[in-house]
Parts: sequence; structure tokens; C-alpha cells
Amino acid sequence: MRKLFYALMAGVVLLGSSCNKNDDEGYKTHDVAVRLVYDAAGNFDAVAGVPVSVRSTINDATYTGETDANGVAEIKLPAGVYEVSATDKRTETGAIFILSGVASNVTVTDAWSADDEVTVNMSESKLGQVVIKELYCGGSPIDGETRVWANDKYVILYNNSEEPAQLENLCLAVVYPTNSTASTNYDYVDGKLWYEAQQTVPASCIYWAFTGDVTLNPGEQVTVALSGAINHTTTYPHSVDLSGADTYVTYDANFTNTTIHPTPSELIPTSQWLKAYVFGTSTMWSVDRMSPAMFIFSPTDGTTLDGFLTTQTNYYQDRVQDARARKMVPQEWVIDGVEVFQAGSTKNKKRLTAAVDAGAIEMTAGQGYSLYRNVDKAATEAIEANAGKIVYSYAGGTTDSTDPSGIDAEASIKQGARIVYKDTNNSTNDFHQRAKASIKNN
Repeated sequence: MRKLFYALMAGVVLLGSSCNKNDDEGYKTHDVAVRLVYDAAGNFDAVAGVPVSVRSTINDATYTGETDANGVAEIKLPAGVYEVSATDKRTETGAIFILSGVASNVTVTDAWSADDEVTVNMSESKLGQVVIKELYCGGSPIDGETRVWANDKYVILYNNSEEPAQLENLCLAVVYPTNSTASTNYDYVDGKLWYEAQQTVPASCIYWAFTGDVTLNPGEQVTVALSGAINHTTTYPHSVDLSGADTYVTYDANFTNTTIHPTPSELIPTSQWLKAYVFGTSTMWSVDRMSPAMFIFSPTDGTTLDGFLTTQTNYYQDRVQDARARKMVPQEWVIDGVEVFQAGSTKNKKRLTAAVDAGAIEMTAGQGYSLYRNVDKAATEAIEANAGKIVYSYAGGTTDSTDPSGIDAEASIKQGARIVYKDTNNSTNDFHQRAKASIKNN
């Protein structure tokens, strides 16, 4: 069973008392049962501790209570007309679910019976809890040569929420076609991606999953080496060091391409090797260095990762070749994604659906640049504990790309600030090209 963290909102519980001091305490009150009803086809059931708020539409007096294990809150109310509302926040494998409901024009009279009940139907909406903070995949130049070293790719996943994020069963995948500039993209039919209507996204050849108890607290991150979990700087000074003990890695001992997948640094425990779910015969997993499309997902309908592996395989252009094998991931499973276009190309075509990523971020490969998520300025400044810790005048972008917030996220983090990153499901607005990978020290 997947681990669920129930975020029970803190607050003072006032049973049968009004927040309005002008309310006459001598009025007769009635025991009103408020039941929160969750969609039977949804992901969640009733739990204890969900706050319920009742507001008088006559004098704005407010009353509060909390649900029991059956999702029922008992609140004492005088006769009147009320609006009853509740908000329940849950987290599950990298996503936040907000369940909320309102019942209006609830009339309590002196005829109210203990058998009467107010029903609040809870609607579910999903927010990204874990986001792709940074993608480094274009490689760096080799001194004195025109060649590029690009087997040093990594991605940083970040808990962008106020709740702990459990990563167990969170999966990492790329889309096939692996680049945005393929001469012909056969997924387009009449100018549209055929799988857009099916609300799916194609994962290519392999998907990788976190295993065990991996938790990110608010503002924490994890670096995942996509190729070469070693210190690349010993051979290529402009590259990055991916040998740290806190690094996770997409590595499988069955892969024979040791250029892309060398044995990880001995500092990295095997428990931090992501598990490979392979449905092709590839000897490697390669993230395109010019224009990949990457996404993270986790099943939300009870499907296991092993079970998903056995589902029907889709083949690109209907050619039954293992190198073109794809699994169609339900769009509702997707937590975050980033579409990368090759800078300057007129052949770029989207592969992620609009619901996953409505835009794209352009990248110039081979210069040591990374793609870095922009800061949500208002949300970051609204955190009281960030006062005096936010560093402005950001100058870390490239000539034609920068973070419009003006906040230097990495410098602010070093000062103790907790950054909230922009997340509009549109990489055009959410990312910029950074002149230097954030994990480089010089």
C-alpha cells in the first residue's frame, strides 16, 4: 500500500462556540452533523481531523469543528442560515491533492433533528508537489577542442510545497522521439499529437523508480545522475561532479554501455540506484543532449509499477522494434514535465501534451548551460521566515535568457531562504537557461 501523509491543518477547535462575541450565548443550540463525502472513484477516503468551518450568513458568526474517522463533524449551532465549507489536503508520491467542498443555504431551525445531516461533497484537484527544478543535459566544451563532453547529465527534483514529499514509486521517463527536431514526427495526425485525445504520454524504453523510504521535506531536493554518477571534472574540468554520497542514479548493472552508464561512484550506496523497468532491449538509457522531453509520474489508480510494465506496448510509427518501444503513461499520473527545444531550429515539435507542458524552453547545447526553473517571486516573498534572506539582482542567466523574478535562488538558499518555484505547466514561462550548472562550485 502506498504511503499517504495526511496533512491535518492546525487550528483551534471551537466546538459549539461562536467566534463572534456579540452572539447571544443564551440561544438554544442544535447538534448539527456535517458529513464530508469523497468521490468513490477518487483517490481518498474520509479521515479524522479535517477542519470544518460554518459561517452564519446573517451575522458572519463562525463555528468550527473537526471530522471523526467517518468524516463527520459534530458542531453546535443556533437556528440560522449557514455556509458550510471544508478543505482537506493530502500528499501522495510527489503530488498534493486539495479536496474541498461547500454547502450553501443550510438552514437550521428549532425543528432540527439529531437525525438531520449536512452533506458536503468534496471535489479533488491535483497540484504539483515535486517539480523538476533543473535539467543539465547539453554537455560542456572540452578545452582546446570543438568536441563536447555530454555523458554528465543530471536532473534535480525539488519539493516545492509546504508538506513532506514521499518519493517511493515516483518514476522518471523521457519521451520518444527523443529529440524535438526529428525530420518527421509520426505522432502528429492532422497537426495534432494523436495521444493528446487519449490523455497519455509515451515513455521510451525504460522508466526509473525511486525505491524505499525517500522523503523530501519542504524546500529539499535530490540530484539524480542520468548518466555517469562519477566525478567528471577529473577528466573534463568544465563538467560536473556527480560522485557525491547524496546523489541518486539511473543505473542498472545489466546495461553494457559503460560510456553512458559507468559503475557509479563507490560513495553512492546501491540503495540510491533507481530501479529500471525495461520494456525494450536497449543496452543504455540516453537523454538527448539537444532537446529532450522529460517527465515524472506515479500511478494514482492502484496500478503497480510491475503491473504497468505488463500493459500493452506502443511502438513508434507502428514499427514493432524494441528500440522504439513505448509505454503510454496516463496523463493523470504525470506530476511534472519539461519540454526542451533546440535553440535556433525551425523544426522543433512538441511531444509533451499541453496539459503536461503547454510550452517549451529553448537550449543551446555544448556550453555547460542548464535549464533552471524560475522563482515564484510573490510566493517566495510571502514566506515570513524569508525576510532578509532573499538575494536579488540575479545575473546567472545567459545572454538571451534569465529569471524575470530577479531573485537569485541559489544565493538565497545559501542564506537560509526557502524558495518557491514557478509552476504553471508551461516551460516557456517556468524555465530559463542558466549559464552554469547550479551544482558547480566554480
